[in-house]
Amino acid sequence: MLAQRRRLSAKSTLGRAMQYALNRWEALARYLDDGRLSIDNNLPERQLRGIALTRKNFPFLGSDVGGDRAAIIYTVAETAKLNGLDPEAYIAAVLDRLARGHTIDRLDDILP
Repeated sequence: MLAQRRRLSAKSTLGRAMQYALNRWEALARYLDDGRLSIDNNLPERQLRGIALTRKNFPFLGSDVGGDRAAIIYTVAETAKLNGLDPEAYIAAVLDRLARGHTIDRLDDILP
């Protein structure tokens, strides 16, 4: 790539693209040394898609307090997902337990 880059004009589209990649080569190739890293960010983008869609679909939150509550619900739902739980079933079970008198001193019992 370095040899090819030297043959191209710095002002050409391909020359600029190659220089861009070379300037960021360490970051671009980092995933080769660490198997836990992905070559792209498609997974986190897909995970955030639901939040972005919900933000567009729920403009009636209407206040900072409504936004705070929505953030808490999203956090609980995503935490449930990360722990292999069905978020809807988990939230329903937690709300049921809270309605039956579950107290704050036993919060650990209902955490995902």
